[in-house]
Amino acid sequence: MPDSAPELPSNPVPLPITGELDLHTFRPAEVGDLLGDYLAACAARGIRTVRIIHGKGTGALRERVHAWLRRSPLVESFALCDETAGSWGATRATLATGRHK
Repeated sequence: MPDSAPELPSNPVPLPITGELDLHTFRPAEVGDLLGDYLAACAARGIRTVRIIHGKGTGALRERVHAWLRRSPLVESFALCDETAGSWGATRATLATGRHK
């Protein structure tokens, strides 16, 4: 019996909108759309601070996330989290008020 790749779900899996987004299970190519959709959903629910967990690794995903955050009109500011919230493996973003799409 040949080994086969796991089947991908045909429908998107809904993410709970809690103000914390863990990117460990997503492919880097998915990050841009995912961040935009998730931050817009947070803003719509009045969540102004979002913790984005990108992991420490090589820093490539962190840089991709930071580049996206820099360009986004949804974001007022962002910075790496302190030692109690993930250090350089997570970023805390403050969402802009009244300017989300």
